[in-house]
Amino acid sequence: MALEKERAEFSIGELATEFDVTPRAIRFYEDHGLLAPKRAGQRRIYSPRDRTRLKLTLRGKRLGLTLSEVRELIDMYEPGRDERPQLKRFLAVLETHKSTLLQQRADIEAQLTELQAFEKRVRKQLKRR
Repeated sequence: MALEKERAEFSIGELATEFDVTPRAIRFYEDHGLLAPKRAGQRRIYSPRDRTRLKLTLRGKRLGLTLSEVRELIDMYEPGRDERPQLKRFLAVLETHKSTLLQQRADIEAQLTELQAFEKRVRKQLKRR
């Protein structure tokens, strides 16, 4: 099996299809400084770097990171440079996000417990009437 040569450019439609997002979403990420395609008239031409940044942006969004957090982490990366600062910052962002999610889960569990108690009371009242 021959290895496919890495592509030098991608259209917005190709990236949208590959990552299952809309072209509008890609333009949104571009507007927020996450992608920087070249232009050929009205056409946007995305580089392998843009493709990687889109992939990392979508991964960050799935983790629940904000676009500013994603941009900060991506912008810290430079090929060939020590990536420890980026990894340390990423770990700090993940820890903060995890803490927030754990608190949200505790809040949801408390609300569910309270809802169940009210539901039980209301059912008892309905049986009495």
